[in-house]
Amino acid sequence: MIITLEPKKLPEKWYNILPDLGFAVPPPLTGTGHHMGKMHLADIATSEIIEQELEDNKRDIRIPEKVRDLYSEFRPTPLYRAERWEKSLGTPARIFYKYEGGNSAGTYEANTAIPQAYYAAEQGVKSLVTATSTGEMGISLAVACNYFNLKCKVYMVRSAYEEKAYGRYIMELLGADVVPSPSHETDVGKKSLAENPESVGSLGVALSEAFEHTNMHEDAKFCWGTVMNHVLLHQTVIGQEARAQMREVKAYPDAIIGAVGGGSAFGGLAFPFYRDRKNDTRMIAVETAAVPSLSKGTYRYDYADAAGMTALYKMYTLGRKFVPPGIRAGGMRYHGISPIISAMYREDVLETRIHTQTEAFQSAVDFARAEGIIPSPESSYALKAVVDEALICKESGKPKDILFVLTGNGNLDVATFKDFLDGSVADQPFLPDEAAMRELLEGSSDAQ
Repeated sequence: MIITLEPKKLPEKWYNILPDLGFAVPPPLTGTGHHMGKMHLADIATSEIIEQELEDNKRDIRIPEKVRDLYSEFRPTPLYRAERWEKSLGTPARIFYKYEGGNSAGTYEANTAIPQAYYAAEQGVKSLVTATSTGEMGISLAVACNYFNLKCKVYMVRSAYEEKAYGRYIMELLGADVVPSPSHETDVGKKSLAENPESVGSLGVALSEAFEHTNMHEDAKFCWGTVMNHVLLHQTVIGQEARAQMREVKAYPDAIIGAVGGGSAFGGLAFPFYRDRKNDTRMIAVETAAVPSLSKGTYRYDYADAAGMTALYKMYTLGRKFVPPGIRAGGMRYHGISPIISAMYREDVLETRIHTQTEAFQSAVDFARAEGIIPSPESSYALKAVVDEALICKESGKPKDILFVLTGNGNLDVATFKDFLDGSVADQPFLPDEAAMRELLEGSSDAQ
């Protein structure tokens, strides 16, 4: 079953959850422990993005008409009921998924790349820079930069640069300058390579390189693809549409599920339902067992990048210098989690689940064979959690409505699933980095 919305029901506003939380999300701090002000962010972000990042009183933020026009080329996105998958699982549960893979970038990250590029063009910026762990944000930003005649620079985590070459080819075809990270272009990259010439990179290092590049070029601004408040804000178009679509079939989710790397897709789906204040609806954030930032991390102020060039954010973190194992879901290889998601977990508003990559990929294969869509490796983790919830319903005989976000298609990740089916994908254990945690705990990163 496919559930659509009329084009005129495309959201007109983004939803800011902060005024509705009922508890404070600690603000970002400077490296010296002072509150982060607009002037501290002006070198790397546009003025409108800074306003959105720091806004904690205004509930609804108007979507610019030009952004809505571009959204309308692929939104509202469809909500599916996975009836064939339900049947194969033998569950009385109704499983719904919001599919974000139908745009030209094939991923949900277009939802934030477009407004960030729009605001940059409005401010006269000439070039945008980003870091990408899978290629998805890089592709999304390359598309958006072409909409507004902007240059695009992408620092791509080296493991993804090598393993996901087709994503790189697409970015280059679209005109982006793609650099493997760590690289020899920046001091951060050179230092990382000096310490480990065989480094596969991490999103934290790629972010540091992108920040360094931005700081060296006056006509450039940086674009976040996850973690930050404004990114989660932009992604709420997902949940607003899903909420309206479920209402069309007189359904409401008992469980809302999403994979979390930085937390933006999960937040984008779940936040609009939070405003309904239905306490019996469970929000379940799914982590990879190899990088369990929420469930195994420490709730402290930490930098969002490896080199300590960003502001300090209160979040669950494994330490900025933690080097994640080389799992295939690159979007989940990040040391921290969104400050909003972190605060919600701290306040017991949401739950976590942890799964290995082989568990996730088996669920992805089963889903693909039932529904005909190859999921992204990141979304595969959400699928495993959905399976577990559906089987609980099967055992109890009690039907429930389960909603999850399928962030994109895995068409560029077929090699990953081929390797899995061939038996050459192994689970990667979580190996705490004692040095990274010691620096975190001994430093000034718990400033209040």
